Amino acid sequence: MNYKNFFLSTLILVVCFSCSKKSEKAENLTTEIQTQDTEQKKLILFFGNSLSAGYGIDAEDAFPGLVAQRIDSLELDYRVVNGGLSGETTASGLSRLDWFLEEEPAIFVLELGGNDGLRGIPISETKKNLKGIIQAVRSKYPETTILLAGMQIPPNMGPEYTREFRELYPSVAEEENVALIPFLLEGVAGNPDLNLPDGIHPTEEGHLIVFETIWGYLEGLL
Repeated sequence: MNYKNFFLSTLILVVCFSCSKKSEKAENLTTEIQTQDTEQKKLILFFGNSLSAGYGIDAEDAFPGLVAQRIDSLELDYRVVNGGLSGETTASGLSRLDWFLEEEPAIFVLELGGNDGLRGIPISETKKNLKGIIQAVRSKYPETTILLAGMQIPPNMGPEYTREFRELYPSVAEEENVALIPFLLEGVAGNPDLNLPDGIHPTEEGHLIVFETIWGYLEGLL
């Protein structure tokens, strides 16, 4: 997939800005989409970075919020918790995971790794952390269904790293036997009409497309 020039030129600046958000507590950035009788509904947990958090837009307009709205409209027996944190890496995600596992999720959507790729973190380290998160969830809650959201990066780090990063998610999904979304931002990445001025965070319209992508995989799991 070819990225637009503006998309490539703004990546590192935005990653640095997102990193500054790390000082905020995960508890304050966690958004539960309220529905009726939430205590009786099964939990869908989105565990990710600024993409899940809905950077730059209202939380209800980010794709986890849109999932919650669809579930509510269909009167399905699920509720959504958005555990997205801007600037999150796979390492920091692994370190804060226990806080989110106090309650068993029926579906755990893992959306991490993009910041690793933009920072050039070794692929082996990212893979180890992704597998660690999956294994920790599965160890505590064997019945939880895990959905891994794949990511791609532009060739800033060189063609070999870019290729290895692209192959990372299918490899983890196969080795850990989890469902995979090949590329979460399919149809959105690189399109200036679907991204904020930073070039990498989707607008409300972009999140609508991301929602349709993820819903295609979620729907069969509900």
